[in-house]
Amino acid sequence: MPVQTKNTESANAESAVGASQQQSQQRKFVYDFSEGNKDLKDLLGGKGANLAEMTNLGLPVPPGFTITTEACKAYLDSGEAPAALRDEVSRHLAALEERMAKKLGQADDPLLVSVRSGAKFSMPGMMDTVLNIGLSDESVHGLAAQSGDERFAWDSYRRLIQMFGDTVLGIDGERFSETLDEVKSARAAVTDVDLTADDLKELVQKFKAIVSEETGRDFPQDPREQMDLAVRAVFDSWNGNRARLYRRQERIPHDLGTAVNICSMVFGNLGPDSGTGVAFTRDPASGQQGVYGDYLQNAQGEDVVAGIRNTVPLADLEQLDKASYDQLMQIMETLENHYRDLCDIEFTIERGKLWMLQTRVGKRTAAAAFRIATQLVDQGLIDEAEALQRVNGTQLAQLMFPRFDSNGGLKGADQIGWGIAASPGAAVGKAVFDSYTAIKWSRSGEKVILIRRETNPDDLDGMLAAEGILTSRGGKTSHAAVVARGMGKTCVCGAEELEVDTKGRCLKSQDGRIVEEGDVVSIDGSTGKVYAGEVPVVPSPVVEYFEGRTHAGADEADELVQAVHRIMAYADRVRRLRVRANADNAEDAARARRFGAQGIGLCRTEHMFLGERRELVERLILADTEEERERALGALLPLQQGDFVELFESMDGLPVTVRLLDPPLHEFLPDITELSVRVALAESRKDANENDLRLLQAVHRLHEQNPMLGLRGVRLGLVIPGLFTMQIRAIAEAAAARKAGGGDPRAEIMIPLVGTVQELELVREEAEQVITEVEQRHSVELGLTLGTMIELPRAALTADQLAECADFFSFGTNDLTQTVWAFSRDDVEASFFTAYLEKGIFGVSPFETIDKDGVGSLVRSAAEAGRATRPDLKLGVCGEHGGDPESVHFFHEVGLDYVSCSPFRIPVARLEAGRAAAAQQHASA
Repeated sequence: MPVQTKNTESANAESAVGASQQQSQQRKFVYDFSEGNKDLKDLLGGKGANLAEMTNLGLPVPPGFTITTEACKAYLDSGEAPAALRDEVSRHLAALEERMAKKLGQADDPLLVSVRSGAKFSMPGMMDTVLNIGLSDESVHGLAAQSGDERFAWDSYRRLIQMFGDTVLGIDGERFSETLDEVKSARAAVTDVDLTADDLKELVQKFKAIVSEETGRDFPQDPREQMDLAVRAVFDSWNGNRARLYRRQERIPHDLGTAVNICSMVFGNLGPDSGTGVAFTRDPASGQQGVYGDYLQNAQGEDVVAGIRNTVPLADLEQLDKASYDQLMQIMETLENHYRDLCDIEFTIERGKLWMLQTRVGKRTAAAAFRIATQLVDQGLIDEAEALQRVNGTQLAQLMFPRFDSNGGLKGADQIGWGIAASPGAAVGKAVFDSYTAIKWSRSGEKVILIRRETNPDDLDGMLAAEGILTSRGGKTSHAAVVARGMGKTCVCGAEELEVDTKGRCLKSQDGRIVEEGDVVSIDGSTGKVYAGEVPVVPSPVVEYFEGRTHAGADEADELVQAVHRIMAYADRVRRLRVRANADNAEDAARARRFGAQGIGLCRTEHMFLGERRELVERLILADTEEERERALGALLPLQQGDFVELFESMDGLPVTVRLLDPPLHEFLPDITELSVRVALAESRKDANENDLRLLQAVHRLHEQNPMLGLRGVRLGLVIPGLFTMQIRAIAEAAAARKAGGGDPRAEIMIPLVGTVQELELVREEAEQVITEVEQRHSVELGLTLGTMIELPRAALTADQLAECADFFSFGTNDLTQTVWAFSRDDVEASFFTAYLEKGIFGVSPFETIDKDGVGSLVRSAAEAGRATRPDLKLGVCGEHGGDPESVHFFHEVGLDYVSCSPFRIPVARLEAGRAAAAQQHASA
């Protein structure tokens, strides 16, 4: 083999660099609408991919092209657009100009384009759009001449300057809005369309003056400069505050980037034979089939979404322009059958010609999601497995929230207005009139209703903080409605009869009544009604179904209940994970069983020692002699036994996992400060209480700097003689009593906070002796099993050893998260978690959704190691992660046998367990 010289090495290195540059240059950054399809959302974004799909279907789409997400990511990484991008855009622009037979910004007949964002996942209103790119002081006259409508041309120009100034140049949009309002007021114009061409010329000059004043430069007259700056602004908007907040809320990754769609303009503001609208192939609020949407004559698209002018129902279009209406209905049917789902459509009519500007699978309310999924199954468009993927546990949880009581609770309710039912649900809270106040009050524990004339993307923080949103303008496709539906927030829009005074911070009804900030209001997103004061709520029909008080097969059964029942039944048929409940008493256990629980995964015995029984625990802690300790334990034994008898009866025939006492004993004693003051006051009165003195000594003796990592769990059982023995005996005696009564108790004894196998061995040996003694005395075989919680990193890392001594593992992911992260949950959530979420360190709290890379890695490795030692080892999870939708999918993936969660979350866990199984089957197929 020849020796490689330094010159050869240098040449090879240069060649490698050159190849890398060439590869970057060869990468395609721009696609014509005719080149893509709906499956290229990663590259073209949702909007670009769907524009391409509609083009391929032969639908009327204005010509244009898409700049890819790869270009955006390259720009965000380096701060500069890829070197090849400008030339590639120029080639596609030239092709577009040739097709349209005019050039961008041409003086006598200008080609105008829109520059719109379009990420893989829909982020309504969160990123930037600029319309009418290409207009200038010169080309506005050409547009006027070609259109034969001078007013239209100047209206289009003022819109460009307003949107460009706000979006691209960073000028406060209020400056333009206030100037527009001043001109309208001076001309006694009610709406924008009442302004004349001369009024709009004046407005353009005022807007240009604002640009010069705010930026120190004139409004750009070069159309290519306008387009390039707009593209850069769309790229930058991906990392804008509102976009990042929305992605955190919706759990959308931050590294996807956005595509940019450059589309030839079509105009809905050319007169009464033009307009713009948004349509849905089904009602996104209820799921009902029909004609749903909004239309606005003589307007551009942002007028509909912004809610600045109130729209008319889409059905009215049939009377205004029947030909366009009929064509739109055909297109809507085509798109729904093609996408096999509810479609959200944006369209413009330009002098009687219909153009499709966008389609996407539409956002919908939780109720609509379940109804639509089953409707599409009945239509033969999707199967049950696909229907299961069309809904999720978060939506099911929303359906379980209360609603207003229509059978009496609304009698006497003080209705003050009525708007459009934009997003269903019942919301009650104090009226606030800006996002800042909504956030501030909600952080103080207040429930608030955010009231605005219309919302815009800057209101997102306040919308997240509020219980519901009320606006006096806009329709079902306004910003407030679309975002609220996506978040599952109750929303009423377009309550025109209510006058919202944001400066005066009040709401005025038609009959003169005033709702001040801080007054309680109630809004019904299912009917659109608005009430002063608090309206009573009742359980949702879905909860009534889970409780067994209504039946899906009954004649009077709600359509929504029937849809939920069908999907839940399918989820139960396909899921592998069993679902248990975290329940500590018979009442919770019975409710959990009605909700579909297949046992109890966590019974916290410490909750049985509260109330009047606390005094018995105090006696145990204060015991100085073995005799005193035995008396205290003897008093607790029958009480514990009675608790377990009731629990086993409620869950007869199903497993019940009982965790032995876990928290440190000082939690059962009085607060050290309160007790010290009590003793000091008594001593000052020379009236000292001997028991209080002994309690204070015990509190001092048991005080720990970090009790979470101190004397608790298995350590208590090993240090305090007889404590665990009493609990195990109570479990065994209760099981024997249930057996004698003809029951089928299936108790599992769980030892908490184990860190080493020696701890487990000592407790197990003692437990087996007690169980054997009870079995022999009652001549019965109880079949009790013993296992441990995995809630310490060391336990997870030595799972192979623990499995030799355990019949089951239950992952206590709450404490495991605390110990892996070195977090005290109560402390960190109140101190720095908000900052961590805002800075993007967390996408979501690790206490809410399992940290797959850290905590999840330990769960996975412990499960594998435990099963390698003992193949029949039963594995479950009993932290609240067991009811979190995303976490349930992870637990399915790592092979756990069951999840356990609070009773109310059981239906959610059942649904998500089914979805996880169906998704795995689909992936393997």
